[in-house]
Amino acid sequence: MNTYYIHNGNESTGPFGLDELRSKKITKTTPVWCQGMEDWKYAEEVVELKTILIIIPPPLKSIITPTQTTKSIDKELNTKILGIKKDIFFPVLIVLVLIIGTISFNLFEENRKNVLEQKNKITERNNQQFLIQQREIEEQKIRIAEQERKELERLTTERKQQLSSRLLEIQKQLLDDIRNLEEAKNKLVEANDFEFLRTTDEKSEEISLIQRDIEHWINEIDKLRKEKDQLYLELEKIQPKVSGVTDVN
Repeated sequence: MNTYYIHNGNESTGPFGLDELRSKKITKTTPVWCQGMEDWKYAEEVVELKTILIIIPPPLKSIITPTQTTKSIDKELNTKILGIKKDIFFPVLIVLVLIIGTISFNLFEENRKNVLEQKNKITERNNQQFLIQQREIEEQKIRIAEQERKELERLTTERKQQLSSRLLEIQKQLLDDIRNLEEAKNKLVEANDFEFLRTTDEKSEEISLIQRDIEHWINEIDKLRKEKDQLYLELEKIQPKVSGVTDVN
């Protein structure tokens, strides 16, 4: 015969024989253990202990006669809706309606809030893209303006160089033409004074040729001076004062 240990939930006691266990009034759910068991078991799981278990009877239910039961059921059915008493059904129904309405309203508000947030995000994203595009356009305008400014400076510099170079050429040409004019005037004076071995016609023809040379150089000088004045006017619009160019009258 095996001896068993029992556990009361706090500590284990034993070992006890069957008679001792009977006096302990163990039940089906009393944890027991004996040598050879791998783990604790309930007493009802041990065949040897089934004969000494205390059987606890179920609680006594109220005895109701069939007539009383039928009347009670009829009365209960008349006071219930869907198995729930009327005085409870309607308050519960109102509470359920309020809860459902509140949940529906909250869901509607949440959905409306999400839609508004989505629209706001889209609007904000569009505004950011618009600002980026505007900034890019402004930067492009600045780059174009800078390129135009540099190109204008380049063209202006080239034009200044062209004007200055031409003015120097005119200055040199004027000096040469003035010298040629002076020489022609000197030749005219000499032609008027020189009479040796020349006829009157030969003298007149020579003077006429010299006078034509004088008129030619005067016209050339006049054209150069007019061109020079025009170049100065154009240069003054670009640069108020042109350095390195000497005026020749």
